[in-house]
Amino acid sequence: MTPTAPITSKSNARVKALRASFSGKASQPGDLLGIEGEHLIAEAIRSGLTLETLFIREGSESVLDRPSLSGLEANSTLTLTRDVFASAVETASPQGIAATILLRAPEAHPPQTSRLQPDSIVLILESLQDPGNLGTLIRSTEAFGAQQIFVTPDTVNQWNPKVVRASAGSVFRVPIVRAPLQQIAAQLTPQGTAIYAAVAQQLNSTSLLDTHLAPTCALLIGNEGAGLSADALALAHHRIRIPCAVESLNAAVAGSTLLYEAMRQRSESQRRRLKTQPQRAESQRTQQPPTEAVP
Repeated sequence: MTPTAPITSKSNARVKALRASFSGKASQPGDLLGIEGEHLIAEAIRSGLTLETLFIREGSESVLDRPSLSGLEANSTLTLTRDVFASAVETASPQGIAATILLRAPEAHPPQTSRLQPDSIVLILESLQDPGNLGTLIRSTEAFGAQQIFVTPDTVNQWNPKVVRASAGSVFRVPIVRAPLQQIAAQLTPQGTAIYAAVAQQLNSTSLLDTHLAPTCALLIGNEGAGLSADALALAHHRIRIPCAVESLNAAVAGSTLLYEAMRQRSESQRRRLKTQPQRAESQRTQQPPTEAVP
């Protein structure tokens, strides 16, 4: 990439665009989203995203030589003086590299088919407000092999810069569908998806330790303060609680725990099936009558 003369004005149009991209307002296809730091930019590249503009802090050009950024391409590259760069990005300790990307239309993300894959795990989030919680749950969704996330319209914007950072780049790859609860249930229930509502320590719920999660299941997490609404609870087929020494857990901790347990149970079931297949084959072979020799 050919270095450019550093931009020295904080009111430069491209600098203003970078600053605006970190405002948290980006949500629609074609909006500019700002990302900052080597890791997030590397994750964007790994996710097949195109960088619109790459911004380098003067004196930090060597960051481009790092292996994680090999193959880095952008439609344009600009150098900013240290004070101009610091004025445009959101973090208190900038890493010297930032970029803008265009949000893609939903169909450009991994397929969000109306039909779930067999043995799928999905996450449903109702009215989640904390960006850190949403970002963590997006990361956990990818880490534990869930297929996608559904969020209600009043859930925090998944393109909020704090969500993007907390997701550590998983937001670029995890399909997220924003829809009312009734619409989400109308899509999942006819496919035989069992919906499990995570609740606090209540008598009318089943401990996660005693719950055998259905192969295709949806895990429902509510608002940080209010929990799940009555409408959400009415849509659930089961109510489960995570046994612990406190009344309730942080939404991100609860959701991540459920996602892990769903993955663990699914993996255990797969191991049992693989283990019994050779035994069945051997049993069938030994039960076959011996072949008589032809005189």
